[in-house]
Amino acid sequence: MEKEIVNRVAQSKLKTFDLEDYYPAGERVVFDIKDWLFQGFVLREKEFRDEVKNHDWSQYKDKYLALTCTTDAIIPVWAYMLITTALQPFAKKIVLGDKKELETSIYQDIISKIEVDEYKGLPVIIKGCSKKPVPDNAYLQIIQKLQLVAKSIMFGEACSSVPLFKQKK
Repeated sequence: MEKEIVNRVAQSKLKTFDLEDYYPAGERVVFDIKDWLFQGFVLREKEFRDEVKNHDWSQYKDKYLALTCTTDAIIPVWAYMLITTALQPFAKKIVLGDKKELETSIYQDIISKIEVDEYKGLPVIIKGCSKKPVPDNAYLQIIQKLQLVAKSIMFGEACSSVPLFKQKK
């Protein structure tokens, strides 16, 4: 007589947490100021202010922006602050850095608002292998929140997970 195959994962109290589910829609843009510098290296205040004043900032409506300079120029922080004053009415978020730092900052905001009470006392698996650019730092942030309430935490998929945390009794 054949034994019926039982899906023990489906029957368990195991809850899956997928950071990809929280990935916000919206274009990510890296804005490089190098073209606004004299010979790509020198910030001339008057010319820089003119560029900021005359640029069409409305094209960044509802976009996430990373402000950067890809040359070795030394840029005073006020320059990025000035650009931010022009972008603020349009952009969803503005950070100083690259796309990776932008994604990290976006996820910091998201994770700070996530309620984890539904995971209280339960085994949790934090899903890995995302198709979207979830920053590694987001995994560290969410495990810190989940560790406060979860019975245990694993990483990966239900069929092959890595145990990370088990609440002490």
